[in-house]
Amino acid sequence: MVRKWVRAYKDGLTSVHDQERSGRPSISTEDLVQKVDGNVRVHRRITISSLSKEFPEVSRSVLYGIVTEHLNYSKLCSL
Repeated sequence: MVRKWVRAYKDGLTSVHDQERSGRPSISTEDLVQKVDGNVRVHRRITISSLSKEFPEVSRSVLYGIVTEHLNYSKLCSL
């Protein structure tokens, strides 16, 4: 991987930011937070597993981070 980075740097690639590429989710983080918040408010007894079924393109750890860090919910239903 380091050789690949060195080769890219020598070819003139000096940007350290991610570039747009196919396969990335087309939904922004803020839109995702709003959609997750809407689902939690509609279904008060929703679980992370239920959220992962509704948002299959997003990992469970990202959904958990959204619920706990962005939305500041401390508990969801444990069913």
